[in-house]
Amino acid sequence: MCRADHGRETISGDKMNANDDLDPLETSEWMDALRAVQAHRGIPRARYLVTRVVEQAQREGTYAPQSLNTAYKNTIAPEQEERSPGDRAIEHRLRSIIRWNAMAIILRANKDSSELGGHIASFQSAATLYDIGFGHFWHAPTETHGGDLIYIQGHSSPGIYARAFVEGRLSEEQLLGYRQETGGKGIPSYPHPWLMPDFWQFPTVSMGLGPLMAIYQARFLKYLQGRSLADTTPRKVWAFMGDGEMDEPESLGAISLAGRERLDNLIFVINCNLQRLDGPVRGNGKIVQELESVFRGAGWNVIKVLWGGGWDKLLAKDKSGLLLKRMEECVDGEYQDFKSKSGAYVREHFFGKYEELAALVADMSDDEIWGLTRGGHDPDKVFAAYAAAVKHTGQPTLILPKTVKGYGMGESGEGQMIAHQAKKMTQDALRSFRDRFQIPVADEDLANIPFIKLPEDSPEMKYLRAHREALGGYLPQRRRRSTSLQIPPLDTFKRLLEPTGAREISTTMAFVQMLGTLVRDKAIGKHVVPIVPDESRTFGMEGMFRQLGIYSSVGQLYKPQDADQLMYYRESKDGQVLQEGINEGGAMSSWIVAATSYSTSNVPMIPFYIYYSMFGLQRVGDLAWLAGDIRARGFLLGGTAGRTTLNGEGLQHEDGHSHIIAGTIPNCISYDPTFAYEVVTIVREGLRRMFEQQEDVFYYITLMNENYPHPGLADAGAGAEQGILKGLYKLQDGGKTLQKGKRVQLMGSGTILREVIAAADLLKNDFKITADVWSATSFNELRRDGMATQRWNLLHPTQPPRKSWLESNLEGHEGPVIASTDYMRAYADQVREQVQNSGRRFTVLGTDGFGRSDYRAKLRCFFEVDRFYVAVAALKSLADDGVIAPQVVAEAITQYGLDTERAAPWTV
Repeated sequence: MCRADHGRETISGDKMNANDDLDPLETSEWMDALRAVQAHRGIPRARYLVTRVVEQAQREGTYAPQSLNTAYKNTIAPEQEERSPGDRAIEHRLRSIIRWNAMAIILRANKDSSELGGHIASFQSAATLYDIGFGHFWHAPTETHGGDLIYIQGHSSPGIYARAFVEGRLSEEQLLGYRQETGGKGIPSYPHPWLMPDFWQFPTVSMGLGPLMAIYQARFLKYLQGRSLADTTPRKVWAFMGDGEMDEPESLGAISLAGRERLDNLIFVINCNLQRLDGPVRGNGKIVQELESVFRGAGWNVIKVLWGGGWDKLLAKDKSGLLLKRMEECVDGEYQDFKSKSGAYVREHFFGKYEELAALVADMSDDEIWGLTRGGHDPDKVFAAYAAAVKHTGQPTLILPKTVKGYGMGESGEGQMIAHQAKKMTQDALRSFRDRFQIPVADEDLANIPFIKLPEDSPEMKYLRAHREALGGYLPQRRRRSTSLQIPPLDTFKRLLEPTGAREISTTMAFVQMLGTLVRDKAIGKHVVPIVPDESRTFGMEGMFRQLGIYSSVGQLYKPQDADQLMYYRESKDGQVLQEGINEGGAMSSWIVAATSYSTSNVPMIPFYIYYSMFGLQRVGDLAWLAGDIRARGFLLGGTAGRTTLNGEGLQHEDGHSHIIAGTIPNCISYDPTFAYEVVTIVREGLRRMFEQQEDVFYYITLMNENYPHPGLADAGAGAEQGILKGLYKLQDGGKTLQKGKRVQLMGSGTILREVIAAADLLKNDFKITADVWSATSFNELRRDGMATQRWNLLHPTQPPRKSWLESNLEGHEGPVIASTDYMRAYADQVREQVQNSGRRFTVLGTDGFGRSDYRAKLRCFFEVDRFYVAVAALKSLADDGVIAPQVVAEAITQYGLDTERAAPWTV
């Protein structure tokens, strides 16, 4: 059999080992050839040739990859490392002082009690990773550079404060106010733009959201570039996270997007200290190797920074490869154990397993062995990795530095299971920390844990300031205001403010028509960002495909199936629509980065993200809260809203609680409008507040898919516009009271307002009861107004009490109040105290319980929110007030065919 035939046989199995080699001589020749190329042409050439061979094998069907892992060593060989131009000695002194101050922040905050908490260990493991970035790579925004965007791991915030203190950006008083913010002078535990609006850019401590947001941020920079709205070419997005954080589904949820979109402006740095909050991340495995394979499989460039420079000589001396074998066979639980002990322990338990390895370090002392650092603590290795990452093109880059959690904390946490929870350090550990990093603190001052501030004329301060000046200024920093946009006047949307007559439309259709007008507006049209999660046709927005185009980094490489249609599916490099697929988390992330573009890119964008309301705030509630913290400005549109409008979809699609969730976010302004003119009034006011006045709020507006005729704004009467925005206005006056005392006030919102209107007719025609009808566009806004009024009255007891908007409007309108919505009773029940302050009864109807599928009329009957239940509730209130006899209520129940014995819809 010829040698080539032998080669085919060895490839036939799924897995090969040395025993499979039927022709060792041929194998040796291939290996020698590879080594020769590496030696004489370099590793890049060798990598290219291997890649081409693998590609050819894949085309021939003869190659089945078994692993995406490379060897457990540094990706960049020592001879290929780009050298740092910095002064290593000065940088070490600066880094050491920042380490000390970061530790001191926590120790001093918890000196008397552990009540305030905080984290020491995370930053100590990552100090070098941040220091090299701040010192050499991260640009602040200038006239010629938009600035790099840094997603800082939340638990490392004390180190960022410590650096800002050395720079003179934070005072000692602020450091002493760590986690003591109510007085207005302290600083928050984690990155919070809401609490430090000039400092922090991104909230990242809700783990998993930083990685997710960073990916969409990088993609949005490409979007701005593609649409010629900003030059984002030189900018990079850096995201820092811990290896334990990568277990969050959001952390890995969008990495394929980054690979697919070739986001070479994106760099992930995952600090692999091998330990999460309670113990090892992968005690029985290797988190570095796991992450490498996952990201390489998703199309990322991966750089491993595992071993510090001291290991280079040992690896070079290891001709047999036994050292690398030992590195690869150790699991992370062992590595954590090694770094919690001593050099002697490492000699015995790591090197001592094999005689040859023991001999390799026989001439090294225990201290020298202990001084063999991990790659993430070696500034030269980190610099080389960063330099390679910023130059890499065509792929996003993942850097995997290996570190020790609690590095430098000694017996108080270094490499120990308790490291994350450590809030205090023993005096011996503190003294050891000082000595290890050569901190200028005398023994007698050690217990005071003083903050270290360098003289302005010191070499270190001159060096620090020069480097940051060369990079454009200090980071992190946040832009609070951008250019104000010129918002079109309300009458721009005149057609939508007028009655529709016999023509029936939905509020969703009204919104889409308004959006169409906005994108054509010469002043703000280019700033509008329509965002949809693969539901454009559901919401009638497919016309924007051709008109605006769907953003794609590569354009459209195919002829769409519907190319012969008027509204065909058009992708474009300058497309305006962000079509995110079946991906609410990704769409919400796109919305947030667009809603903060005014801050990150000085380009205000107006994002409109429309989605099934049930798949919005409930599904991405953590991101919605983040949007509040990050001071997002934009519109969330909850389509097919309410529990009875999406009648055929059932339990998991019908929304009865999104407004309750929206009300939990302080700067989320939410509305449940019924008519087109209400939608237009609300959206236009939101545009004014967010993009003209630059208020840090965002809007949640629910829209329905139910078609019906709409009245005009003029029909709503004087003052309706103000009432719409306040949350309540009188839509329909019942006229003169037909019988004394027999009058009620009916409130409704969204699609159920029409049932309330119908109930007023039932009461008038069947029982001679007069009803005024109120459109309650926002019970959330009414609640906030009521709380503000109550608080003012509480704190001003000697002054005449104020009345809330709701209380003022109810004045002069007699009778009990009945409210019915397509949401849980808790939504409208928020204003109970205000209604009762006016001395009247308040009855609330709502859609508590799981959703169902059926006709809308049957669903509204099932949930007891339709016209008949509203009428009966009004009659019962009058009966309880002694205005009518209870028998009248019973007669109405019989007349309307209400089942009095069936189980309540919210029972289980």
